[in-house]
Amino acid sequence: MTTSGPSDRSEPGTERQNWIERRREKIRAEIDRNRRGEYTVPTWVLALALVLIVGGWLALIFLA
Repeated sequence: MTTSGPSDRSEPGTERQNWIERRREKIRAEIDRNRRGEYTVPTWVLALALVLIVGGWLALIFLA
């Protein structure tokens, strides 16, 4: 005879809900940090800006 008790498996929807809630909390925390002035530009954006500036100068020098 089997008994129906709490199972070890969580429902598939519950796992997704937890992931969504964690993601929302991370976004809220990031927005709060940005409002407090703790915003920093990601390194890849700074590197891309540097490459564009140097590339622009080189194009100006060689194509002029």
